[in-house]
Amino acid sequence: MAQQLIGFIGAGNMATSLAGGMVAKGIRPARIWMSDPSKDRLDEVAQLHRVHVSTENRDVAGRVDVLVLAVKPQMMEQVCTDLRALIAERQPLVISIAAGVTVGNLRNWLGSTPIVRCMPNTPSLVQAGATGLYAADDVSDAQKAMAREILGSVGIAFWFDEEKELDAVTAVSGSGPAYFFLLMESLIEAAKAQGLDAGTARQMVLQTAWGAAQLAITSEAGPDVLRQQVTSPGGTTAAALNVFEEAGFREQVQAAVAAARERSEELAG
Repeated sequence: MAQQLIGFIGAGNMATSLAGGMVAKGIRPARIWMSDPSKDRLDEVAQLHRVHVSTENRDVAGRVDVLVLAVKPQMMEQVCTDLRALIAERQPLVISIAAGVTVGNLRNWLGSTPIVRCMPNTPSLVQAGATGLYAADDVSDAQKAMAREILGSVGIAFWFDEEKELDAVTAVSGSGPAYFFLLMESLIEAAKAQGLDAGTARQMVLQTAWGAAQLAITSEAGPDVLRQQVTSPGGTTAAALNVFEEAGFREQVQAAVAAARERSEELAG
Protein backbone atom coordinates (compact mmCIF):
# COMPACT_ATOMS: atom_id res chain seq x y z
CA MET A 1 0.00 0.00 0.00
CA ALA A 2 3.14 2.17 -0.26
CA GLN A 3 2.73 5.08 2.14
CA GLN A 4 -0.68 6.33 1.02
CA LEU A 5 -2.95 7.73 3.68
CA ILE A 6 -6.32 6.05 4.16
CA GLY A 7 -9.35 7.92 5.44
CA PHE A 8 -12.77 6.81 6.66
CA ILE A 9 -15.88 8.94 6.56
CA GLY A 10 -17.89 7.40 9.38
CA ALA A 11 -16.49 5.58 12.40
CA GLY A 12 -19.14 2.93 12.87
CA ASN A 13 -18.56 -0.75 13.56
CA MET A 14 -17.55 -1.70 10.02
CA ALA A 15 -15.16 1.22 9.55
CA THR A 16 -13.59 0.58 12.93
CA SER A 17 -13.17 -3.11 12.12
CA LEU A 18 -11.48 -2.26 8.82
CA ALA A 19 -9.13 0.16 10.56
CA GLY A 20 -8.36 -2.43 13.22
CA GLY A 21 -7.81 -5.10 10.59
CA MET A 22 -5.33 -2.93 8.71
CA VAL A 23 -3.42 -2.11 11.88
CA ALA A 24 -3.31 -5.82 12.74
CA LYS A 25 -1.90 -6.53 9.26
CA GLY A 26 0.94 -4.07 9.79
CA ILE A 27 -0.40 -0.77 8.47
CA ARG A 28 0.87 2.02 10.71
CA PRO A 29 -1.99 3.75 12.59
CA ALA A 30 -0.46 7.10 11.65
CA ARG A 31 -1.55 6.46 8.04
CA ILE A 32 -5.23 6.11 8.99
CA TRP A 33 -7.69 8.97 9.51
CA MET A 34 -11.33 8.71 10.61
CA SER A 35 -14.13 11.25 10.82
CA ASP A 36 -17.43 11.05 12.65
CA PRO A 37 -19.83 13.58 14.16
CA SER A 38 -19.57 11.85 17.56
CA LYS A 39 -16.51 12.99 19.48
CA ASP A 40 -17.11 10.25 22.06
CA ARG A 41 -16.99 7.64 19.32
CA LEU A 42 -13.81 9.14 17.87
CA ASP A 43 -12.14 9.19 21.28
CA GLU A 44 -12.98 5.50 21.66
CA VAL A 45 -11.59 4.63 18.23
CA ALA A 46 -8.44 6.70 18.74
CA GLN A 47 -7.76 4.97 22.04
CA LEU A 48 -8.45 1.53 20.58
CA HIS A 49 -6.42 1.77 17.35
CA ARG A 50 -4.24 4.91 17.78
CA VAL A 51 -5.47 6.37 14.48
CA HIS A 52 -5.98 10.06 13.68
CA VAL A 53 -9.53 11.35 14.17
CA SER A 54 -11.55 14.43 13.30
CA THR A 55 -15.15 15.55 13.56
CA GLU A 56 -14.83 17.21 10.13
CA ASN A 57 -15.26 15.09 7.00
CA ARG A 58 -13.42 17.66 4.90
CA ASP A 59 -10.45 17.55 7.23
CA VAL A 60 -10.04 13.84 6.55
CA ALA A 61 -10.91 13.96 2.83
CA GLY A 62 -8.38 16.73 2.30
CA ARG A 63 -5.49 14.62 3.61
CA VAL A 64 -5.85 11.12 2.21
CA ASP A 65 -5.16 9.16 -0.97
CA VAL A 66 -7.87 6.57 -0.33
CA LEU A 67 -11.26 7.58 1.06
CA VAL A 68 -13.60 4.90 2.43
CA LEU A 69 -17.22 6.04 2.59
CA ALA A 70 -18.66 4.18 5.56
CA VAL A 71 -21.90 6.05 6.27
CA LYS A 72 -25.47 4.80 6.08
CA PRO A 73 -26.90 4.67 2.53
CA GLN A 74 -29.51 7.34 3.30
CA MET A 75 -26.73 9.74 4.33
CA MET A 76 -24.48 9.08 1.35
CA GLU A 77 -25.81 11.72 -1.05
CA GLN A 78 -25.40 14.56 1.44
CA VAL A 79 -21.93 13.42 2.49
CA CYS A 80 -20.75 13.10 -1.11
CA THR A 81 -22.24 16.42 -2.18
CA ASP A 82 -20.45 18.19 0.65
CA LEU A 83 -17.14 16.66 -0.45
CA ARG A 84 -17.59 16.99 -4.22
CA ALA A 85 -15.30 19.98 -4.81
CA LEU A 86 -12.55 18.57 -2.61
CA ILE A 87 -12.78 15.16 -4.31
CA ALA A 88 -12.58 16.80 -7.74
CA GLU A 89 -9.40 18.58 -6.69
CA ARG A 90 -7.61 15.67 -5.00
CA GLN A 91 -8.92 12.68 -7.03
CA PRO A 92 -8.56 10.04 -4.30
CA LEU A 93 -9.59 6.45 -4.72
CA VAL A 94 -13.09 6.32 -3.25
CA ILE A 95 -14.30 3.03 -1.76
CA SER A 96 -17.97 2.74 -0.82
CA ILE A 97 -19.21 0.06 1.58
CA ALA A 98 -22.83 1.30 1.51
CA ALA A 99 -25.40 -1.28 0.44
CA GLY A 100 -27.55 -0.35 -2.56
CA VAL A 101 -25.50 2.71 -3.56
CA THR A 102 -24.29 2.19 -7.13
CA VAL A 103 -21.22 3.53 -8.89
CA GLY A 104 -23.63 5.62 -10.98
CA ASN A 105 -25.07 7.17 -7.82
CA LEU A 106 -21.60 7.98 -6.54
CA ARG A 107 -20.56 9.48 -9.90
CA ASN A 108 -23.59 11.77 -9.83
CA TRP A 109 -22.82 12.95 -6.30
CA LEU A 110 -19.01 13.06 -6.41
CA GLY A 111 -18.12 13.74 -10.02
CA SER A 112 -15.19 12.04 -11.73
CA THR A 113 -12.85 10.12 -9.42
CA PRO A 114 -11.80 6.44 -9.25
CA ILE A 115 -14.52 4.47 -7.44
CA VAL A 116 -14.67 0.96 -5.98
CA ARG A 117 -17.97 -0.35 -4.67
CA CYS A 118 -17.92 -3.26 -2.26
CA MET A 119 -20.24 -5.40 -0.20
CA PRO A 120 -18.71 -6.62 3.08
CA ASN A 121 -20.69 -8.71 5.55
CA THR A 122 -21.06 -8.59 9.32
CA PRO A 123 -18.50 -11.34 10.11
CA SER A 124 -15.98 -8.70 8.98
CA LEU A 125 -16.49 -7.31 12.48
CA VAL A 126 -14.51 -10.31 13.77
CA GLN A 127 -12.05 -10.45 10.85
CA ALA A 128 -13.94 -13.35 9.26
CA GLY A 129 -15.73 -11.52 6.48
CA ALA A 130 -16.42 -12.22 2.82
CA THR A 131 -16.48 -9.14 0.58
CA GLY A 132 -17.35 -8.64 -3.07
CA LEU A 133 -15.72 -5.74 -4.92
CA TYR A 134 -16.41 -3.98 -8.22
CA ALA A 135 -14.15 -1.32 -9.74
CA ALA A 136 -15.16 1.41 -12.17
CA ASP A 137 -13.25 1.52 -15.46
CA ASP A 138 -10.88 4.29 -14.36
CA VAL A 139 -9.55 2.40 -11.32
CA SER A 140 -5.90 1.40 -11.84
CA ASP A 141 -4.44 -2.01 -11.04
CA ALA A 142 -2.51 -0.46 -8.15
CA GLN A 143 -5.70 1.06 -6.77
CA LYS A 144 -7.51 -2.26 -7.11
CA ALA A 145 -4.72 -3.94 -5.18
CA MET A 146 -5.03 -1.29 -2.49
CA ALA A 147 -8.80 -1.75 -2.22
CA ARG A 148 -8.42 -5.50 -1.97
CA GLU A 149 -5.78 -5.13 0.74
CA ILE A 150 -8.06 -2.87 2.79
CA LEU A 151 -11.12 -5.11 2.52
CA GLY A 152 -8.98 -8.24 2.78
CA SER A 153 -7.78 -7.10 6.19
CA VAL A 154 -11.06 -8.35 7.67
CA GLY A 155 -11.47 -11.60 5.75
CA ILE A 156 -11.45 -12.65 2.10
CA ALA A 157 -12.26 -10.41 -0.87
CA PHE A 158 -13.32 -11.19 -4.44
CA TRP A 159 -13.38 -8.99 -7.56
CA PHE A 160 -16.36 -9.07 -9.91
CA ASP A 161 -16.37 -7.88 -13.51
CA GLU A 162 -19.97 -6.66 -13.53
CA GLU A 163 -21.53 -4.40 -10.92
CA LYS A 164 -24.81 -6.30 -11.11
CA GLU A 165 -23.00 -9.36 -9.72
CA LEU A 166 -22.88 -7.55 -6.37
CA ASP A 167 -26.63 -8.20 -6.11
CA ALA A 168 -25.84 -11.92 -5.99
CA VAL A 169 -23.04 -11.24 -3.50
CA THR A 170 -25.51 -9.35 -1.33
CA ALA A 171 -27.97 -12.25 -1.47
CA VAL A 172 -25.35 -14.89 -0.63
CA SER A 173 -22.66 -13.45 1.65
CA GLY A 174 -24.21 -10.11 2.59
CA SER A 175 -27.47 -11.60 3.84
CA GLY A 176 -26.01 -15.08 4.36
CA PRO A 177 -25.00 -14.70 8.01
CA ALA A 178 -28.67 -14.21 8.88
CA TYR A 179 -29.53 -17.52 7.21
CA PHE A 180 -27.04 -19.33 9.43
CA PHE A 181 -28.18 -17.39 12.49
CA LEU A 182 -31.76 -18.51 11.79
CA LEU A 183 -30.65 -22.13 11.61
CA MET A 184 -28.70 -21.73 14.88
CA GLU A 185 -31.67 -20.06 16.53
CA SER A 186 -34.00 -22.83 15.38
CA LEU A 187 -31.59 -25.57 16.46
CA ILE A 188 -31.23 -24.01 19.91
CA GLU A 189 -35.02 -24.00 20.29
CA ALA A 190 -35.15 -27.62 19.12
CA ALA A 191 -32.47 -28.60 21.64
CA LYS A 192 -34.44 -26.94 24.44
CA ALA A 193 -37.58 -28.77 23.29
CA GLN A 194 -35.64 -32.02 23.66
CA GLY A 195 -34.86 -31.23 27.28
CA LEU A 196 -31.50 -29.40 27.20
CA ASP A 197 -31.21 -26.28 29.34
CA ALA A 198 -30.90 -22.97 27.48
CA GLY A 199 -27.22 -22.38 28.26
CA THR A 200 -26.11 -25.85 27.25
CA ALA A 201 -28.26 -25.76 24.12
CA ARG A 202 -26.71 -22.48 23.01
CA GLN A 203 -23.13 -23.58 23.63
CA MET A 204 -23.58 -26.92 21.89
CA VAL A 205 -25.25 -25.40 18.83
CA LEU A 206 -22.72 -22.58 18.41
CA GLN A 207 -19.77 -24.93 18.85
CA THR A 208 -21.30 -27.35 16.36
CA ALA A 209 -21.80 -24.53 13.83
CA TRP A 210 -18.25 -23.28 14.34
CA GLY A 211 -16.82 -26.79 14.10
CA ALA A 212 -18.77 -27.61 10.94
CA ALA A 213 -17.58 -24.37 9.32
CA GLN A 214 -13.96 -25.06 10.29
CA LEU A 215 -14.22 -28.60 8.95
CA ALA A 216 -15.69 -27.37 5.66
CA ILE A 217 -12.99 -24.68 5.31
CA THR A 218 -10.03 -26.95 6.06
CA SER A 219 -11.21 -30.11 4.29
CA GLU A 220 -10.46 -30.88 0.66
CA ALA A 221 -13.88 -32.52 0.45
CA GLY A 222 -16.93 -30.42 -0.41
CA PRO A 223 -19.90 -29.90 1.92
CA ASP A 224 -21.84 -32.59 0.06
CA VAL A 225 -19.15 -35.20 0.81
CA LEU A 226 -18.84 -34.07 4.44
CA ARG A 227 -22.61 -34.36 4.84
CA GLN A 228 -22.53 -37.89 3.42
CA GLN A 229 -19.71 -38.84 5.79
CA VAL A 230 -21.86 -37.88 8.79
CA THR A 231 -24.96 -39.61 7.45
CA SER A 232 -25.14 -43.35 8.07
CA PRO A 233 -27.93 -45.12 6.14
CA GLY A 234 -30.91 -45.57 8.41
CA GLY A 235 -29.25 -43.59 11.21
CA THR A 236 -30.24 -40.53 13.23
CA THR A 237 -28.74 -37.97 10.85
CA ALA A 238 -30.50 -39.58 7.90
CA ALA A 239 -33.81 -39.37 9.76
CA ALA A 240 -33.32 -35.66 10.37
CA LEU A 241 -32.15 -34.87 6.83
CA ASN A 242 -35.14 -36.73 5.38
CA VAL A 243 -37.41 -34.29 7.20
CA PHE A 244 -35.53 -31.36 5.68
CA GLU A 245 -35.68 -32.84 2.19
CA GLU A 246 -39.39 -33.67 2.42
CA ALA A 247 -40.07 -30.09 3.52
CA GLY A 248 -38.32 -28.75 0.41
CA PHE A 249 -35.32 -27.32 2.25
CA ARG A 250 -33.15 -26.92 -0.86
CA GLU A 251 -35.95 -25.26 -2.81
CA GLN A 252 -36.60 -22.87 0.07
CA VAL A 253 -32.94 -21.85 0.13
CA GLN A 254 -33.03 -21.20 -3.61
CA ALA A 255 -36.18 -19.10 -3.26
CA ALA A 256 -34.80 -17.15 -0.30
CA VAL A 257 -31.57 -16.21 -2.09
CA ALA A 258 -33.51 -15.27 -5.23
CA ALA A 259 -35.78 -13.02 -3.14
CA ALA A 260 -32.77 -11.34 -1.53
CA ARG A 261 -31.19 -10.68 -4.93
CA GLU A 262 -34.42 -9.27 -6.31
CA ARG A 263 -34.70 -6.91 -3.35
CA SER A 264 -31.07 -5.85 -3.78
CA GLU A 265 -31.76 -4.98 -7.42
CA GLU A 266 -34.82 -2.96 -6.39
CA LEU A 267 -32.86 -0.99 -3.78
CA ALA A 268 -30.10 -0.21 -6.30
CA GLY A 269 -32.70 1.17 -8.70
